[in-house]
Amino acid sequence: MANFNFLTKNIAIISALSIGTLAATVSAQGTARDFQIAETGESFSSLRSAVQAIGDGTGTIIIADGRYADCAVQTAGNIIYKAKNMGRVIFDKAVCESKATLVLRGKSATVDGIIFQNITVTDGNGAGIRLERGNLTVTRSVFRNSEQGILTANDKAGSILIDRSTFSGLGRCDRGLACAHSIYIGDYGALTVTNSRFDQGRGGHYVKSRSARVNISNNAFDDVRGRTTNYMIDLPAGSVGKIHRNYFVQGRNKENYSAFIAIAAEGRVNTSSGLLVTNNDASIAPGVQRNSVFLANWSRDSIALQSNRLGAQLKRYEER
Repeated sequence: MANFNFLTKNIAIISALSIGTLAATVSAQGTARDFQIAETGESFSSLRSAVQAIGDGTGTIIIADGRYADCAVQTAGNIIYKAKNMGRVIFDKAVCESKATLVLRGKSATVDGIIFQNITVTDGNGAGIRLERGNLTVTRSVFRNSEQGILTANDKAGSILIDRSTFSGLGRCDRGLACAHSIYIGDYGALTVTNSRFDQGRGGHYVKSRSARVNISNNAFDDVRGRTTNYMIDLPAGSVGKIHRNYFVQGRNKENYSAFIAIAAEGRVNTSSGLLVTNNDASIAPGVQRNSVFLANWSRDSIALQSNRLGAQLKRYEER
């Protein structure tokens, strides 16, 4: 198989996050005033109080090291949620509005260096972040052992950037409910996912996006320890942009192993003409005897498949 040099940065990032995660697991709760607005120096005892203080303005909330059962709803403004030390801030089982730890419907939000874990809700869509409106940037963060990592509504004017983050032990397809996914992006204008890792899925897809434009590049999709998972990347309404320099391994325990990447499987809402799928590495885990398809296309649009390195059990392309 191919050259794995493009994963070097990704592996280094994940190692750093793992070290930070261990430190956060053993750290004590911080002081009674753990949430500080960087621009004013004001401190608060709860995340929601800090969010309310920023209101319709712009501000950065610095979060002290610790494990929190706190959550917040942002209804306005531009807010940066930043761990004082990357990987040493954990939001554990924290849920607002029976949705997520952070429910975002302001102008924009940035999340940096934070861990979200163990999030479940009655409807099976418990997430670290529920984005309902506005732009979102997520960097150096971890989403793990929850029903979903990031779930969004629709905002055609909005954009989402996810970089240097880890999504592990997410998703579900049980209880007679619609499946949840590691990431599920609604009808957003654009989605970018770079330098990130997806592994140990627990159902659903790793990345599902209805965005009209995507850039999914330099990521690792490791399904070896996945359980009842589906596609690695699902663009169910079609999309343009690129899927570039990713590493995919399909594991043994699949609910649906028919394809790695699926285009317009639920209907051609967006054009996929010219979607570039290039320089990816894809294989089925050693010892697993099955065949699959690298890219399944329901759109009938012309997709540019170039220089992908595929394992022997993979068919390059199939129209459905």
